[in-house]
Amino acid sequence: MTGTGIYEQHLGQTPANHTPLSPLSFLERAAAVYPERTSVVYGARRYSWAETYARCRRLASALAAHGIGKGDTVSIIAANIPEMFEAHYGVPMTGAVLNTINTRLDAAIIAFILDHAEARALIVDPEFADVVRDALDRIARPDLLVIDIVDDSFEGGAPLGALTYDALLAEGDPDHDWALPGDEWDAITLNYTSGTTGNPKGVVYHHRGAALNAMSNILTWGMPQHSVYLWTLPMFHCNGWCFPWTMAVNAGISVCLRAVRDEPIFRAFREQGVTHFCGAPIVLNMLANAPDAMKGFDHPIKAMTAGAPPPAAVIEKMEAMGVEVTHVYGLTETYGPAVVCAWKPEWDERPAAERSALKVRQGVKYVALSGLMVADPETLEPVPSDGETMGEIFMRGNIVMKGYLKNPEATDKAFRGGWFASGDLGVMHPDGYIALKDRSKDIIISGGENISSVEVEDALYGHPAVMEAAVVARPDEKWGETPCAFVELKPGQTATEADLIAFCRDRMARFKAPKTVVFGPLPKTSTGKIQKFMLRDRARDL
Repeated sequence: MTGTGIYEQHLGQTPANHTPLSPLSFLERAAAVYPERTSVVYGARRYSWAETYARCRRLASALAAHGIGKGDTVSIIAANIPEMFEAHYGVPMTGAVLNTINTRLDAAIIAFILDHAEARALIVDPEFADVVRDALDRIARPDLLVIDIVDDSFEGGAPLGALTYDALLAEGDPDHDWALPGDEWDAITLNYTSGTTGNPKGVVYHHRGAALNAMSNILTWGMPQHSVYLWTLPMFHCNGWCFPWTMAVNAGISVCLRAVRDEPIFRAFREQGVTHFCGAPIVLNMLANAPDAMKGFDHPIKAMTAGAPPPAAVIEKMEAMGVEVTHVYGLTETYGPAVVCAWKPEWDERPAAERSALKVRQGVKYVALSGLMVADPETLEPVPSDGETMGEIFMRGNIVMKGYLKNPEATDKAFRGGWFASGDLGVMHPDGYIALKDRSKDIIISGGENISSVEVEDALYGHPAVMEAAVVARPDEKWGETPCAFVELKPGQTATEADLIAFCRDRMARFKAPKTVVFGPLPKTSTGKIQKFMLRDRARDL
């Protein structure tokens, strides 16, 4: 209903005073203001912001010519290479939705994603051609447009489609007249996350949230203009925590990196003048424990980390090396980071061990997040801020997903009382900083990737010798957490730890398979439910 107050009279929205928020506008601005500045570096390849904008417009134009438009899904499975960066703009410029697929998934899950997302096109990095070929054999989609990326720096990977990425761009118009979305609530990307049961859920992002979190990254991290960002975080993971769009706001340089290894990272620090990078604690651990001869750079670097809380000892080592660590927390459902351990200058004077202990807390809400609380999961009553009383972590705001694709039941379950229920358990400290204590959904975060304990248990139950199995997280210095399986064998049956690990690896992505197997009876309640909290204690004590 139109209001009758003085501020409702002839003060409506018009194209002059209202434009839908979208990260696509950031690329247009970067190209207009800084056309000659470098945008992307990958080996010998270098692009300016004007060139990146033209390539993205070519991609949009060519996809549109192939019938891709609003409401369609374009999937991509690729490493952190320029084509992956460009897809974050070129695909949504058509009105279509970009679906970045985890490169570590097995063929069965990739096939499920392509079908569930109703993908119209698939862009494939040659490194993942074999698993994608297997996935394509599992689905009947003769109309799926398969586009092969050609990367001269990578050997291997037979073509799968009739068209290469470069040939597709050659079809496109560098001056393509694309448009912002008609509504900032329109979907921009689709990210699949591991659930506790069954197939992964498709998390839908909108243009507004993507734009706000991209800007929020700069404000939260204090990124100066023209920063040099190293891609150690997979762009498939929550769209690289929105940093493909952040770098256009920043008009900085994206240094692409196919393989995340210590030597090329330290080389990029020195040769490219890297100022910022993101990654799971495993990346920090790798760098902290690299050979001393490999280390060495002459400028300050900032790292943002999330996932399982990084060990305080690793943070100490990184900061001693000259890398300032910022700890963030979020979920796929919150566009990546939504909570940050905001640092206070008065903490600088505290001993190193105490500073590191403060940094492993998850922290306070991001600039773009409206609400954050730890509350009773049933009543939504906030728990006392005593650092001890556990509750579920709830969030609300513009950087919470639209919902789960074609899954109203899961969407309704996630949204309760005007809040998004994270499923994670934590405490609220007296200073307003939250800290995670457990995961009610039994998700294991290993190397920054989510692993469903139920999925691993299902695989174990398929072994003929297994009678019962339960999988929990075991703390790990390198990976943060790894799956630890507790197994009770059938009477008269035998199996070794190596047997069961190999059995699981044959049935799922290798990183999901248990790293440890413990044999023996499983603790249960009087109703027969396995007591996982006891198993977690055992895993911690191993």
